[in-house]
Amino acid sequence: MSDPAPSRDGAMTLRFDGRVAIVTGAGTGIGRIYALQLAERGAKVVVNDLGGSVAGQGRSRQAADAVVDEIRAAGGEAVASHDSVATPEGAGRIVATAVEHFGRLDVLVNNAGNLKMAKLGEAPVGDVDAQVGVHLMGTLYCCRAALPEMQRHGYGRIVLTSSGSGLVGFAGQAAYGAAKTGMVGLMNCISREYGEQGIFINTIVPTATTRMSQGLLWPQMEKFLRPELVAPAVLFLASERCTSNSGMFAVAGGHVAKLEVHKAPGVQFDPTKPVTPEMVAARFDTVCDMAGAAEFRGTQAAMEKMLTQMGVM
Repeated sequence: MSDPAPSRDGAMTLRFDGRVAIVTGAGTGIGRIYALQLAERGAKVVVNDLGGSVAGQGRSRQAADAVVDEIRAAGGEAVASHDSVATPEGAGRIVATAVEHFGRLDVLVNNAGNLKMAKLGEAPVGDVDAQVGVHLMGTLYCCRAALPEMQRHGYGRIVLTSSGSGLVGFAGQAAYGAAKTGMVGLMNCISREYGEQGIFINTIVPTATTRMSQGLLWPQMEKFLRPELVAPAVLFLASERCTSNSGMFAVAGGHVAKLEVHKAPGVQFDPTKPVTPEMVAARFDTVCDMAGAAEFRGTQAAMEKMLTQMGVM
């Protein structure tokens, strides 16, 4: 693989020469931008898109084919995939397309999505299943299919796409938000399973003006939330230069910032004695006090620290 080339300002230009990338949901919007920019920087790209509506209805080969034509017209290499990410068979065929046409797989950008607004108690089960199927299971299936191919070469970069709808909440998006937040757990586990093999996985939480965000953003903000302003962070996370693993990053309007889950100092009750609901109620303000909070590393680490302080370990 080629080394980064110096740019005019002396910084190293990120290149993807010799790398093969899959971008799901790449027929329109932000996924199209990812695919075009990866190809412009030397990647061979599998442009995956089912060609459906924002609600996930219908399908067409036109969207993916048009992006492939655009990449080839600019001198790049690309092939279309019209399979659905929401089945293990479809995800397998997407990965097989990369290997059959280009011989390997180095980068997976999970971007495919759908959205149908409804309060959870009013949402048809089919709509709930469709959103969880694409966002969470589709991401899981694509990662599951891609990881063995990345293992063959001891290298891989995976980027997932979460959402503030799950991390913070948004009315009418319960299924969507739940699936998007589930991706964070998926990332955390994959990072532990494959990080030592040179396969790094990170998640972005983007805000951009796309088909899916129409009517959800303040109109006066939309011009500052162009999809092109999200792509630079994604391309970095997909590059050899990135050594972050299991990171979560908010990206919007040219702003990039790491996100973490934090844990308050809380209250430590004596685990050798009974603890009652009344005791929790009496100290609940302290339980919720985030002053002095630190990044949450799991309950086991917290217990080890507590038992060590008690002299038990």
